[in-house]
Amino acid sequence: MTRIVIIGGGPGGYEAALVAAQLGAEVTVVDRDGLGGASVLTDCVPSKTLIATAEVMTSFDSSHEELGIEIDHDGDGIGDEVRGIGVDLGKVNRRVKRLALAQSHDITASVTRAGVRVLRGRARLVPHQGPNGARRVSVTDPAGEVDELEADCVLIATGGQPRELPDAKPDGERILTWTQVYDLKELPEELVVVGSGVTGAEFAGAYQALGSRVTLVSSRDRVLPGEDPDAAAVLEDVFRRRGMNVMARSRAAAVHRAGSRVEITLSDGRGISGTHCLMAVGAVPNTADMGLEEAGVKLKESGHIWTDKVSRTTAPGVYAAGDCTGVLALASVAAMQGRIAMYHFLGDAVAPLDLNTVSGNIFTDPEIATVGYTQQDVDEGRIVARAVKLPLLRNPRAKMQGVRDGFVKLFARPGTGIVVGGVVVAPRASELIHPISIAVDNSLTVEQVAKAFTVYPSLSGSIAEAARQLHTHRVDGDQ
Repeated sequence: MTRIVIIGGGPGGYEAALVAAQLGAEVTVVDRDGLGGASVLTDCVPSKTLIATAEVMTSFDSSHEELGIEIDHDGDGIGDEVRGIGVDLGKVNRRVKRLALAQSHDITASVTRAGVRVLRGRARLVPHQGPNGARRVSVTDPAGEVDELEADCVLIATGGQPRELPDAKPDGERILTWTQVYDLKELPEELVVVGSGVTGAEFAGAYQALGSRVTLVSSRDRVLPGEDPDAAAVLEDVFRRRGMNVMARSRAAAVHRAGSRVEITLSDGRGISGTHCLMAVGAVPNTADMGLEEAGVKLKESGHIWTDKVSRTTAPGVYAAGDCTGVLALASVAAMQGRIAMYHFLGDAVAPLDLNTVSGNIFTDPEIATVGYTQQDVDEGRIVARAVKLPLLRNPRAKMQGVRDGFVKLFARPGTGIVVGGVVVAPRASELIHPISIAVDNSLTVEQVAKAFTVYPSLSGSIAEAARQLHTHRVDGDQ
């Protein structure tokens, strides 16, 4: 029987374990903190659970007057005079942790039912292969006992952790990483978020919705510098309109405690302060002190593991998946990398990882979902494509729901009309992107997307309308 050892129990690890067990391998997962990894315990699941509360607050705040809902401001004093509602952050965070643990337990049950052995401990690769080509993995359990496992294949899926700046060390009380915010029992009165990427934008929007006064420090010209510029512009406008202080072209140089305050010094000498500071300045891979390079695994300068499109590393019999590879920090990509690794090693049918079909979502309000080729790809000539963007203001369902911000954008090839990408900025964009993802993955044309029935009224109707307009443009362009 083929023996597989998986180091790390996040999406890349546990999804690989399920595939390998299904294909008849003997599988052992070595994990330090609990199956599900950071994605379930400290990242995706907790943050999106917190954001679920923020969504309710934002939706109510932004549309209750237009929808005719009245608030009794002379009630029992919950919340402030303007909003009339408030949040018990301690209760919210207790729910966050409860759901995260429940999801981890569900994953553990699923994996063990499949016949996978789960070991708690810290693993290292032993440098040399055995005479039969097998790999060895040294495991230190929580009690300090060391055991050695032999495997025909090893998958590294150890994920990443928040990056820390030398002069901005988190203390877990006032200076926080995104893994530490769930220990807060009271809502930060004044929160400074350093970093305007996906993580910074999501938490900034969430805490603003929950009632904090938020300052977002962005080292770039705009929030979400790596995303669709039209989508980023909508979100930044929404942030500012709702009262957030967005500081563009402002880089944090140092963050220090000053009693019950936090002082942030910017690189140009300016200073700002708040009651709390959330550091969202990227992540680093968990690849140190694992014996990887000694075992022949090539690391990039960033510390990420080099892999090819079927998840192989430079060491025979060693694969890698997830955030430790630096390919694309999405749970769905990690899971796909892990599955591909097992399919490839165990000789099953496998297709290489294709990042042009990956869909992703930013859980701000409104949400921003993307798939396929981007506006930047078109602008920089990596693909020739036509684009149509339809504001949600024209959509009847959006009008009924009081939704004013957002759009649907489709990209299609001018000659064939094949859909190659899309952007949705809307409530529940994470759900609305799926039909566009199907179109991109299956090379559907705008005609095929346009002729499929949509419900009236619905936000998805804007996707079909964009496809119809692209069809008109293609015909006009070909004449």
